[in-house]
Amino acid sequence: MDKVFRALADSTRRYLLDSLHERNGQTLSELCAELDMARQSATQHLGVLEAANLISTVWRGREKLHYLNPVPLREMEERWIEKFERPRLRALSRVKRLAEEADMTDTPHFVYVTYIHSTPEKTWHALTDAELTADYWGHHNISDWQVGSQWEHRRIDGSGITDVIGTVLEAVPPRRLVMTFDGTGEAPPEGPSRVTFEIEPYRDIVRLTVTHENLADEDALHAISVGWPAVLANLKSLLETGHVLPQPPWEMHADLRAANMAQNDLVVTPRN
Repeated sequence: MDKVFRALADSTRRYLLDSLHERNGQTLSELCAELDMARQSATQHLGVLEAANLISTVWRGREKLHYLNPVPLREMEERWIEKFERPRLRALSRVKRLAEEADMTDTPHFVYVTYIHSTPEKTWHALTDAELTADYWGHHNISDWQVGSQWEHRRIDGSGITDVIGTVLEAVPPRRLVMTFDGTGEAPPEGPSRVTFEIEPYRDIVRLTVTHENLADEDALHAISVGWPAVLANLKSLLETGHVLPQPPWEMHADLRAANMAQNDLVVTPRN
């Protein structure tokens, strides 16, 4: 948290975060376009933001794209603001957001990066094996993982309920997996959201980048901003120690998880 406060103390770094909030996934050149400073100075500011986990970077060919990571800001809000003025601030925040974003057409998306002491092959296996996903995710991820195949995110409680269903768009083991990712009800008007897993090896570790794009709204962004860090922390623990965390990390936000699953309880017919 100290790194986050130090990063936010500089007006240039706050500007960079504002710019990424308006348009995520910018290159260094795009971010520097309105900054009166050398690229080297801008790079140093971005390095401070990345060290505080306020931004993540993803390579697309020869371009390095920068993404806002809202998780530390959300943790700061919960620790220092929300618990004191939660009802009033939420109402004001919603009014402000509706007023400012009524004409926005870009859908929100989320990027999360973690480093794991593992191999690309083991990481890929953990992402695609139904029994392993049950261990660290609390759901079986079921598919043959071929391009065009369906995949299901099915509960392990014996109910047969599938909370997420999608289509495999890309599968390049052990480096890249892309799939649609949405609930089992009616398709959202803006189209399905999409999740990309990118696995990059470096000596004895891998860098796992998860990008969740085309989210329906800010509520969906908040939900996955809580969910993905919990799931990936459990995955990291399993790969590095052979055991998941002693308590399911999503239980820290049990009310949100229960609300999301309750929606599917109403619309999904259990499988036999």
